[in-house]
Amino acid sequence: MTSPDAPDTIEEQPASSPQVRQQLFASLLQRQGAAAALLLVVVISWITLPDFGSTDNLRDIALQSSFLAIIALGMTFVIITGGIDLSVGSVYALGGVLAAYGAQSGFLMGLLLPLVVCGAIGLVNGLLVARLGLPPFIVTLASLLFARGLLLAITNEGATTRKITDSTFLALGRNSFLGLGLPVWFAIGLCLVGGLVLRRTRFGESLFATGGSEGSALLMGLPVMRVKITVYALSGALSGLAGALTAAYLQSGVTVIGVGVELDAIAAVVIGGTLLSGGAGTVLGTAVGVLLRNVIQNVINQIGGLDSNYQSVISGAFLLVVVIVQRLLSQARPGRPR
Repeated sequence: MTSPDAPDTIEEQPASSPQVRQQLFASLLQRQGAAAALLLVVVISWITLPDFGSTDNLRDIALQSSFLAIIALGMTFVIITGGIDLSVGSVYALGGVLAAYGAQSGFLMGLLLPLVVCGAIGLVNGLLVARLGLPPFIVTLASLLFARGLLLAITNEGATTRKITDSTFLALGRNSFLGLGLPVWFAIGLCLVGGLVLRRTRFGESLFATGGSEGSALLMGLPVMRVKITVYALSGALSGLAGALTAAYLQSGVTVIGVGVELDAIAAVVIGGTLLSGGAGTVLGTAVGVLLRNVIQNVINQIGGLDSNYQSVISGAFLLVVVIVQRLLSQARPGRPR
C-alpha cells in the first residue's frame, strides 16, 4: 500500500539534492581550501619570481617551516579539544635556552632537559585546565609569562648566551638527509605519527569527542580529563623540542626567539581547517597552513620594497578572512546549525 506522503517525498528529493551537494562541497572546501590556496600561490610565485623555485629557496622554506610545524602539531591537538595554548612561544624560546645549557653536558642532556621542563610546564597547564576547570586562555597566558620570566632569569636578562659546541647535538639542526635538513625530517615524522594517532586510535577519537561536546563525551565514559592533560603536556614537550632543534641550528640558546610564535601557530592551525571551537581538524591541514604562511612571507621578502611590518599586516588580514570563510562553511556543513 502506498503512503499518501510518497508523492511529496519523490517531489522533494530532487530539490534536496543541490543542497546536499552544496553541503558536501562546503565540507570539502573547508578541509582542502588551504591546500588549494597553497598550490595556487606556489604556481603563481614559481612563474613570476625567478628565485622562488630555486633549490636553496625551497630548502629554506622547508627548514623554516619545520620548527613552526612541530609547535603547531601540539597546538592542533589542543585546539581540537576546544582549548588554546598561548604559552608555546615562550616555552619554545625556553626550550632553546635549556638545550644550550644542557648540551654543555652532552647530547642526551641537551635533548632531555628542554623536553622534560617544557613538558612539565604543559602538564601543569593541563592539570589546571582539566582538574580545576580554569579557562585555558588565562592559564596558558600565565605560563607564557612564567616561561619568559624563567628564560630571562636563566640568562641574566638575556645578557648570557650559551654557545653549543657538542657536534652530535649540533647535527640535529645543521645536518641534512636527502637534501633536507634533519629538522624537516623530524617535523615530517612527527606529523605522520600525529596524523595516525588522530585518525586511527581511540585517543584521537576522544580528542574529537571532547572538542565536539565535552558533556556528551563524559556521558560516553571517555577520559576527558586525561585527554586534556595529555594534549597540553604534549604541546609543551613539542614546543621544547622545536626550541632544542632551533638552538642546534643556531648553535646557541638565543633568548629573543619565540615572540609571537603562539599567534603564528594558532594562525597555521586555523588556516589548515581546524575549528577554534574544537571538534574538527587534521594534522595535514596544519602542515599545509604552516607552509602557506611561510610561502606567503617568502614571497613578500622576494618582492622587496615592502616594509617587514607588512608581513604581519598581510598575515593578520589573511587569517581574518580564513576565519570568516570557515565560519560560513561550517554553517553550511551537514548537522551544523545556521
